[in-house]
Amino acid sequence: MELHHVHVTLPSQGREVSILQDITASLPARGSVAIVGPSGSGKTTLLMICAGLLRPNHGDVFLDGKNITHMNEDQLADVRRHDIGIVFQNFHLIPTMTAVENVAIPLELSGVKNAHAVAQESLSAVGLSHRFDHYPSQLSGGEQQRVAIARALSVKPRIILADEPTGNLDQETGQIVIDLLFDHVKKHDATLALITHDVDLAARCDHKIHVRDGRVVNA
Repeated sequence: MELHHVHVTLPSQGREVSILQDITASLPARGSVAIVGPSGSGKTTLLMICAGLLRPNHGDVFLDGKNITHMNEDQLADVRRHDIGIVFQNFHLIPTMTAVENVAIPLELSGVKNAHAVAQESLSAVGLSHRFDHYPSQLSGGEQQRVAIARALSVKPRIILADEPTGNLDQETGQIVIDLLFDHVKKHDATLALITHDVDLAARCDHKIHVRDGRVVNA
């Protein structure tokens, strides 16, 4: 994935505020990238641009040479469905669905016939075989994050985008979560791009992208 001269501005109190300024960066075909920088520097916006959840005001984003910036919403959804797994800091699980139903959603949308069985397998891989039928409100924060990771990894995406995946977790659970992500990268020759303030976690990644005041200052 490559970003070329990406600019993002958002309206605030009747004026335009610059969030990202002339971002040019790339994610490797495999391996891990830490996106680091102070709070408010534009890291989450950068990740949303990579996921196709936010369109830049100017600039282009390419995935395998295809410009996703000009894709319509259906085309972008198809890219996310097959190529990109997203792990949000706040989980974004559907509260009225069980753990296994939450994980099965992207599989069903991708046309996987045995989506329920694959979802159970994905949950078992993150140590939640005893939580298939539990709702998010019945799970701890660490368990909810593992459900979110199982959902993101269930379609075996080539790119995983994670926004502070351990931000709401205790140290032990956070380590489990990180190991799951890195294991997927190694097993499937995938790419992991994660936002983190954890110096040790950033050091574990193959590459770093430093963001400050909406600009890449060192990539």
